[in-house]
Amino acid sequence: MTDGENPGDPGPAPGRETARPACAEGGARRGRPRSEAADQAIFDAVVGMLEAGVPLGDISIERIARTAGVGKATIYRRWSGKEDLFVELIRSVEPPDPALPGTSVRDDLIMFLEFMRQRGLAKRGSALLRNVFAQMQTHPRLWEQYHRTAIEPRRRVGIEVLERGVATGEVRADLDLDLVSDLFVGPLLLRTVLHPDAELPPDFPAQVVDAILAGVRPSA
Repeated sequence: MTDGENPGDPGPAPGRETARPACAEGGARRGRPRSEAADQAIFDAVVGMLEAGVPLGDISIERIARTAGVGKATIYRRWSGKEDLFVELIRSVEPPDPALPGTSVRDDLIMFLEFMRQRGLAKRGSALLRNVFAQMQTHPRLWEQYHRTAIEPRRRVGIEVLERGVATGEVRADLDLDLVSDLFVGPLLLRTVLHPDAELPPDFPAQVVDAILAGVRPSA
C-alpha cells in the first residue's frame, strides 16, 4: 500500500474537529516543528473520505494532500507512507494506553483489561473504527504495521505484569506466560470481536482476573 508518489508543494491547511493527532512512534521527529493545524487537516481529510465510503486502498497520499489542502511533502515529513498515517489515525481515536500502578498483579491486570474493555466499547460506538478495522485485515501491510506498533507492545505489557507476578510469588513459575496472557485477554476479545452484542459491564475485568488468578496462583 505504499505510495510511489514524490512530495509536492505545500498549500493551505483547513481542518475540522474529528480525530486528534497522536504522537508518532519513536518520539519526536527532527526538523521544523509539526503544525497541529496541518496534522488535523490531514486526519480530517482521511476521516472524511472514510466516512464517505472511500475504500482504504483508494486513498493515496496525493488524494489526502489534495483533500487536506497541503502538499505531499507535508505528509511525507510526518509519515513514511499510508500505513504509518493510518495507524496513527486509528491510535488517535482509541483510548490511550494505560499507565499501570504496579501495586499488585491483580490491580495491574484489572487496569489492563479495563483498557481493553474501554477499547471494545469505543469500537462498538465508532462506525469509523469498525469500518477501518474491517478493511485493515484485507491489507496485510497495514495490518502488520498496526500489529507491530500497537498490538505487540500492548501484549508485551501484559506479559511483563505476569513476569513480575512470578517474581513476587503471585503467579506460578511453571506456566507458559504467553498462554496465561491469552487466557486473560481472551474473554475481552471474544465479547468485542465474536460476540459484539454481549455485555461489557464495568466489573467484567475484575471477574476475569479473579477467576483466572485463582488457577494460576502458587498453591499453599
